[in-house]
Amino acid sequence: MATPVSKAVLVRLEALPGREDDVRDFLNQGLAIVEGEPKTVRWFGIQFGPSSFGIFDAFPDDDGRQAHLSGEVAQALGENTGELFEEPTIEQLDVVAEKQPA
Repeated sequence: MATPVSKAVLVRLEALPGREDDVRDFLNQGLAIVEGEPKTVRWFGIQFGPSSFGIFDAFPDDDGRQAHLSGEVAQALGENTGELFEEPTIEQLDVVAEKQPA
């Protein structure tokens, strides 16, 4: 059975002109990083539109979320702001309901 989640983060990224492929690559690299975070139990790199991307991840509790927000992906976001994308928007969310993966 999958670990239930109660906390989440939604990050919105707007790629700088011509950097859309680089942002996709950045998201794929992020997946490898979060695989080493045991309390990041759901993680998605997403695309909203031609130059709009994001990250949605979910956690069993706030400790997991805070560990993630102070981890390697957050550091990489800071390092790539202004290089690959504009200043990210980071929203901390509560999960109200979920369908757990099988």
